[in-house]
Amino acid sequence: MSLFKEFRDFAMRGNVVDLAVGVIIGAAFGKIVSSLVANIIMPPLGLLIGGIDFKQFGWVLKPAVGDAPAVVMQYGIFLQNVFDFIIVAFAIFLAIKLMNKLHKKKEVEKPAPKISAEETLLTEIRDLLKQKNGQI
Repeated sequence: MSLFKEFRDFAMRGNVVDLAVGVIIGAAFGKIVSSLVANIIMPPLGLLIGGIDFKQFGWVLKPAVGDAPAVVMQYGIFLQNVFDFIIVAFAIFLAIKLMNKLHKKKEVEKPAPKISAEETLLTEIRDLLKQKNGQI
């Protein structure tokens, strides 16, 4: 089998394609949620705490000296990223919950397979043979 054919078979398997689609959609979804947090949620939250932008929060570990910039631990950006993560995780949780709910409905709607007369007769014969072997 040629290397190209092996690679094509690998790349076209359902799981690999599904994973690639999931990663691409996840990246786009992450950008949307980051924008939601940065541009919609954080400004009113900053306004509530006195008009402060979370990105500005930080501790100066070493002040700027000459051309050397200050060393700052920017915990505000970290807090914003934590909010991003929580919102993304919650949105994905809701999406998975919805998909599972729809999947369960599909399973419930499937009718139980009907047992044919032959299968019923064979089941009865099997049960009778079990009883007979158990008594001997």
